[in-house]
Amino acid sequence: MDDFAALLADPATCIAVVGATDDPTKFGGRIYRDLKAKGFRVLAVNPGRATVDGDVCHPGVAGLPETPTLVDFVVPPPVTLEVLRHCLAAGLRRVWLQPGSADDRVLAFAADAGFAFRVGDCIMRHTRRLTLPA
Repeated sequence: MDDFAALLADPATCIAVVGATDDPTKFGGRIYRDLKAKGFRVLAVNPGRATVDGDVCHPGVAGLPETPTLVDFVVPPPVTLEVLRHCLAAGLRRVWLQPGSADDRVLAFAADAGFAFRVGDCIMRHTRRLTLPA
């Protein structure tokens, strides 16, 4: 399994947030802004939005302008399962399953498909402000 701690300490890490939103009361909004404020390059993914926090929002993981290092899921398990299939097709194999985004079917699919994944813990607890190169 990948070393997620090393990925989250690397300024080159790019994170796609599936379920990103402008609503600051929802975790998709809080996580997107938190990661962005800490210096991560973040890509908003939500088919129901054109923008998030003033940034372009993408309808899915296929065709993102940059290949994310990690895909963070902040959606219900049925949506997670569907998007995991798209991740697999796009070669995106590192995923963070936020609390509430996974169930037994999601976990079985992720394991069987060979994803490197983290589950049951919030990514915000494991990230710090990045020290970017000058």
